[in-house]
Amino acid sequence: MQAVQADRRLGEDFHFNMIRKPKKRRFGLSLFRTPDTTRRHSGLPGTEWFADQALHAMLEFCRLQPIWHFRYRLHSFEDFPMHVSFSRRIFLGAAAAAGLAAPILANASSNGDAVRNDVGPQEKPTTLKGRLYKTLKQGMVQVEGSLAEKFRAVKAAGFNGIEMDSPGMDVQATRAAIAATGLPVDGTVCSTHWQIRHTSADAKQREQALEDLKTALRDTHAVGGHTVLLVAGHGQDGSEEEIWGRAVANISQAIPLAAELGVSIVIENVWNHFLYDHDGDSTQSADKFVRFVDAFNSPWVGMQFDIGNHWKYGSAGDWIRALGRRVVKLDVKGFSRAKNEFTKIDGGDIDFQDVCRALLEIRYAGWVAAEVDGGDQAALQEVSQQMTRVFELA
Repeated sequence: MQAVQADRRLGEDFHFNMIRKPKKRRFGLSLFRTPDTTRRHSGLPGTEWFADQALHAMLEFCRLQPIWHFRYRLHSFEDFPMHVSFSRRIFLGAAAAAGLAAPILANASSNGDAVRNDVGPQEKPTTLKGRLYKTLKQGMVQVEGSLAEKFRAVKAAGFNGIEMDSPGMDVQATRAAIAATGLPVDGTVCSTHWQIRHTSADAKQREQALEDLKTALRDTHAVGGHTVLLVAGHGQDGSEEEIWGRAVANISQAIPLAAELGVSIVIENVWNHFLYDHDGDSTQSADKFVRFVDAFNSPWVGMQFDIGNHWKYGSAGDWIRALGRRVVKLDVKGFSRAKNEFTKIDGGDIDFQDVCRALLEIRYAGWVAAEVDGGDQAALQEVSQQMTRVFELA
């Protein structure tokens, strides 16, 4: 099959990976099974696809293992001729889980009240409970023992997944840990993006940055994840115009692979002197991040918006509203403007009430990753509880 980059966006929040068979007008989505089986399915005209969270709920309900990961959110394919390739088991599983998934399906729409063109307006969600999945960075887990034992500690602490680092991940060991514990790897962090940058003036370094990103995409797919977090570059590598052009040109070369594998490239907002004024005040907007993501013109490039990183420079809630459908995942940490320092998740002065309102307004449903100091299982459980409090998940 030939993977085709889907330039079209359905509504505000609906992205898809089109799979085209040569010489046939057949389009569909990718459904990935951990660890290594890929199945591609088309849908009926006018039908809706399960959100990522709905499918997790469905398959947990149906007690199917290992976990399947569905790519992206709901949409319809009314413009395209379709065929059906559902197996009877998947169809019956979907039907059985419809009741479980209904609250998510009802709310996994785009910004505003006007949702899909085949249904009427729907009520906005009123709680993030059941819409957020808690995950954390691999480096936070300071538990003795094997990788499987670390995964068990993460799961016992109340997390739904874990993000690994790549390049450098032991794929076989990670797959074994997933199988032994049932804890999924929801994504990875590109481990070399600070040192080997897509914005470097050195063409050979940019070439290596591209290879590292491709490695991360392949590794992520191999363990069942669906995102690679990426720092796009550094503002000190040249003028904004120069580094913008280099980053877009270099990262774009990985998009065909991302589409083929069904793994999104998600840009993190970090203190890298790019797309914001590092010496500026707290009234800055996310406009440059919006334009930067849109420059790729691809549903396979989005944001892993870090709620704490740019609280110093702007309103986290307003940035979420501006980014809207571009937010594929979230990172969270605390920050105190008063003390000008990072804190525990609930230890700073971030307006999490407004953050929650903004997430509901854009109808976000997905993963939120802790990125703070970790520790043993007790410390991880404390982080998990902090996330529950600030997002009102109890």
